[in-house]
Amino acid sequence: MSDVVALDGWEHIYSGKIRDLYVPAGTSVQEADRVLVVASDKISAYDFVLDSQIPDKGKILTQLSLWWFEQLSSVPNHVLSTDVPDAVAGRAMVCANLEMFPIECIARGYLTGSGLAEYRTSGTVTGLPLPIGLVDGSRLEPAIFTPSAKAEVGEHDENITFEQTIDRVGEIVAEELRELTLKVYSTAERIARDRGIILADTKVEFGRDRATGRITLGDEVLTPDSSRFWDGATYAPGKSQDSFDKQFVRDWLTSPASGWDKNSGEKPPVLPEEIIEKTRSRYVEAYERLTGRTFSA
Repeated sequence: MSDVVALDGWEHIYSGKIRDLYVPAGTSVQEADRVLVVASDKISAYDFVLDSQIPDKGKILTQLSLWWFEQLSSVPNHVLSTDVPDAVAGRAMVCANLEMFPIECIARGYLTGSGLAEYRTSGTVTGLPLPIGLVDGSRLEPAIFTPSAKAEVGEHDENITFEQTIDRVGEIVAEELRELTLKVYSTAERIARDRGIILADTKVEFGRDRATGRITLGDEVLTPDSSRFWDGATYAPGKSQDSFDKQFVRDWLTSPASGWDKNSGEKPPVLPEEIIEKTRSRYVEAYERLTGRTFSA
């Protein structure tokens, strides 16, 4: 599923990298009390939306998010209903229309990715000093809050310090975002570990509920798109980890086989069928191992 779908009773208002948002027909985004969030099968990497799609990916992301929202019942979330139009069944949720904060809230329990790159340069991650001698995959105890500033579609999110977060949303909100993000991560990390999966890091987003004023968990949560999931059975610091997320796509794009230079500014190539199939199987395996359910499209 890729194109915007016309839905009776709903009006399309926004397309993101992966999701489309609708409001009840006849209302504006400012006055709507709810939105319909529809997840497509598109996949993004290195700030590009790829021309390739991963079959059933939108359904996997939606169903896994809904399962995680149930596990995180102590944190308010934006889901109101799963009663959605048939055309988007399984890949959509009716959610409260939150006033979203302009912060990507990231929790890291392991050092890798952009955090590792900064650490190798300065010994810090978003300005937070870390012990010397850490390697790719080293566990961080306790987990750290490493926010970034949201960017427009096609632009790169900017890692920021906690002080810069305060400048954007105020001290009280920044501290609550940090506390809630680490609460989400620590709860999910324990649940995933019990299922043989390591949650290395995750990105979550929060907004303010327009009716209650509460800071509320929104968007997707703890999916292979927003998190790094590693196989606990083969995990070992100092090497690339076996993953259940889109790192598999990133690795192929930066391999000689793709013929693509991520610094060229050119759009990545179409994914081979083999990569598409293996990526789908990893997403399905993450869903099934975490939830204990069999995925059915």
